[in-house]
Amino acid sequence: MLDFIKINLIDVIDIVLVGVLIYQAYKLIRGTAALNIFTGIIVFYFIWLIVKALHMDLLSAILGQVIGVGVLALIILFQQEIRRFLLRLGTRYMDSSRNFRILGAMFNKREKGLSLESLGELTHACRKMSETKTGALIVLARRSSLEFIVDTGDRIDAIINRRLIENIFFKNAPLHDGAMIISDDKVVAARCTLPISENPNIPAGYGMRHRAAAGITEQTDSVVVVVSEETGNISFIQNGEIKPINSIAELRLAIENSYK
Repeated sequence: MLDFIKINLIDVIDIVLVGVLIYQAYKLIRGTAALNIFTGIIVFYFIWLIVKALHMDLLSAILGQVIGVGVLALIILFQQEIRRFLLRLGTRYMDSSRNFRILGAMFNKREKGLSLESLGELTHACRKMSETKTGALIVLARRSSLEFIVDTGDRIDAIINRRLIENIFFKNAPLHDGAMIISDDKVVAARCTLPISENPNIPAGYGMRHRAAAGITEQTDSVVVVVSEETGNISFIQNGEIKPINSIAELRLAIENSYK
C-alpha cells in the first residue's frame, strides 16, 4: 500500500539533520519571546505544505511567495538569536580545535583575563559595595568587542582601583547610573547602556540591572558582576544565566574560571 514511499539512507540522514537543526534552534530561543514567533513560522510552513499537497494552486502560490521572502524575514526577526548562535559556535570551535586556536590568535583578540592585583581590587570593591548596598553593574570583556557599548557611555581608560570603582558607583556620583566596562586590566568606560534581556524566565525578584546584565551576556561572550542596591547581594552572570554569589572567594573563582 505504501510502495510509492521510497526512503533510503540519505533520506533518513536528511530527516535526522533537519530534526537536529530544529532542536538546536529551539534550545537557542527557549525561554524568549522569539519562541512564539518560531512556532508560528513552523505552523505556517506546514500549512503551506498541506495546501500544496492538496493542489490548491492559488493559495499555494500566495503562501509560496511569503515563504520565498521568509529567509530575509527570519534574519530580521531573529537577528539577536542568530548573532548569539554564531558567537557561541565560533567560540566553541576556537577553544576546542588547535587549528582554530591558531587562526584565532592571528585574526581574533584573545582574552587575557585579569591580573591578580586587578582581580583583588575588583573583588574588594564589590565586597565594600555589598556591605553598603551600593548598586553596581560591572561588565568584564572577553573576546567580543564592546566598543558599541563603550560608545554609549563616558570613556575613562584608568587602572582598576577599588576606590575608583566605589566612587563611580556612589549613589550621588554623575557616573553611577549605568554599566562599567572593564577590559585588559583597565576601567575602559562608565555610565554605559546595556541591552535588556527579553527572557521571561528571569525571576521577578531581579531588577533592571540583572536584566541588563543578562542582555549583554546573551549577545556577547562577556561576563557581568552585579551588586544589588536593594539587598546588597552579589550576582555573577554568564550566557544569560544569573548565579547568586555567597562570598567574595566564590566571586573571585567565578571570574577566574570565566577566562579559562
